[in-house]
Amino acid sequence: MGLHEECQYLFQPQLIVQRLIGISVLYPGYFIDQMIPLHNRSVLYKVFIPNYISRVKVQLVDCNTKNRSGESCPVLLKIRSRAPPVHNSSAMDCRENVPCDLEVPLPSWEQWYYILVERYLSSSDVYFRIGVQVKDCSKPSVSKGSSAMNMPQSFGTAMGFSLSETLPAASLPNVPQNASDQGSLLTAEDSITYLAPTADTNKCWPIRPTLRNELDTFSVHFYIFFGPNISIPPDRAAIFAINLMPVLDSGGVLNMELKLNVSSVRGENITIFGCLNHGMPLSLHDNTSVSCESESVSGFHLSINTTTNITKLRIPYPQTGTWYLSLRSLCATEHGFEMCTNVTAEVYLRSYLTPCINDCGTYGQCKLLRTNNYLYAACECKAGWDGWGCTDNTEAYSYGFQLLSTLLLCLSNLMFVPPVTIAIRSHYLLEASVYIFTMFFSTFYHACDQPGIVVFCIMEYDVLQFCDFLGSLMSVWVTVIAMARLKSIIKQVLYLLGAMALSMALQLDRHGLWNLLGPSLFALGIMAIAWTVRTIRRRRCYPPTWKRWVFFLFPGTTIATSAVALYAFVETEENYFYIHSIWHMLIAGSVGFLLPPRAKPDVKVTPLKRRRGCGYQLCVNEHEEMGLVDPAIITINSICTS
Repeated sequence: MGLHEECQYLFQPQLIVQRLIGISVLYPGYFIDQMIPLHNRSVLYKVFIPNYISRVKVQLVDCNTKNRSGESCPVLLKIRSRAPPVHNSSAMDCRENVPCDLEVPLPSWEQWYYILVERYLSSSDVYFRIGVQVKDCSKPSVSKGSSAMNMPQSFGTAMGFSLSETLPAASLPNVPQNASDQGSLLTAEDSITYLAPTADTNKCWPIRPTLRNELDTFSVHFYIFFGPNISIPPDRAAIFAINLMPVLDSGGVLNMELKLNVSSVRGENITIFGCLNHGMPLSLHDNTSVSCESESVSGFHLSINTTTNITKLRIPYPQTGTWYLSLRSLCATEHGFEMCTNVTAEVYLRSYLTPCINDCGTYGQCKLLRTNNYLYAACECKAGWDGWGCTDNTEAYSYGFQLLSTLLLCLSNLMFVPPVTIAIRSHYLLEASVYIFTMFFSTFYHACDQPGIVVFCIMEYDVLQFCDFLGSLMSVWVTVIAMARLKSIIKQVLYLLGAMALSMALQLDRHGLWNLLGPSLFALGIMAIAWTVRTIRRRRCYPPTWKRWVFFLFPGTTIATSAVALYAFVETEENYFYIHSIWHMLIAGSVGFLLPPRAKPDVKVTPLKRRRGCGYQLCVNEHEEMGLVDPAIITINSICTS
């Protein structure tokens, strides 16, 4: 606000990408013979993991040096998703493990995994065979008991085929061909898994899809088949998929609400744990620990119980793609959480997308914004409130502060009452009407413009703002033009042209500082020309009296200059309410000093006695200001025949 030097920033981001080429691709189920030559330290591979893969195992077998089998394999096996492995990636020392297997539970879906085989210091080539085995849950046949859920199933990978159909495991020496089907990929130490409980290690849970109903921009409701009340069985997790569309859904807020039906748990101390993850589901496997994170993905944790039976989760600007919600019921005991027996909990689930959190509440306004081609919604907070939904009151204004600022900004406009009175007494009726217009709309504009709850609007905010700004500029314009003491017809034309020009300027840039300085400087130029012409014609300074300069012009000019300086250099958003109130009072006070006095009525000159037939009448122009002109020097400007 005001006149400040603009801070210009230039951002020139640079992204340097180093792409590795010639990386060997591994296919699940196939093993290939490889070698690390003496002059190389490592070799890099990659494998693509599609949807519905619950576990990945990298196997390195038949490791030897110089084609001779050794007791140990001098290599280090590493794996990482999306990028080549680093020092802290998952690793397995093959010198101590024969065969060398590196497992990745709950891998990221639709991602490339990079496998690094790094040799230890040795003076010979290293030969080995490497392959990747996966646990594929994309076939409906592997999901036993799915019909018990009585709802449509969402099986099938995004690629449209099953890995078990297209990539059969290759026969390997000393490695069982059906190793992935024998449960060797499962361990009891896992805390989170997408597989069934340890009692049935071959079960993959089905995923329940959702239907979307688009209501408006960033306003979408997601409906569950046979919902919104869902049943959580005691022996398995319930998983739901929510698909967010690119561009259409990324600029809003994803809302998730869970409510436990306490009557359905039959008095059991049951707790429903939920994990909301992007890209892949996470479900609880180890009943003693609760977590929504794995090595490759992290998510959001939710929980409800008989004491706190409602929970809400909001995610601003969610990542597009598929989100998975996994719900699992556990019963609290003295030894921690255990699997519940014969208790099916009923949960009310509501998932929807909104532009802003709670519509930004009382102290905010939800706005739809666009940056280049990205459309998003955001809250514009007021009265010192902050946060995603304008709920952070750390620096919020108190009610007393809001009331004080409103009263100062509104009541300070009463300073226009004296200028209105002076204008009416001096017969400046047009000027008085402009001052009344300014006082009225400035008062109600500031009553409507308050950021908090102390707000009163008599009409639309935009109308009040336009009228307030127009009235303020017109007050300055008509006051300076009146000081020029022009002819009545010229003054009225300038008033009309000024009103039209200022209206156009306000439509172009309502908050521009030059909207105030431009008309003021132009009007001052007109006044200076008019005063200079009078001074030259009369060969004396205009206005002619020192009292007018000392008691009216100098104080009024000083007050007006101070008001402009406060508006241009001092006013900020933090001190707006009292600096702008002072601006109101100073501008109104300067008008009272600068408005010229009423012209004295003409001194009547006794005409010659009229004779029959013809005669003469003396006509005298208006006297100078304040009636201080000596009648002895009155000049006769015209002789009117009567």
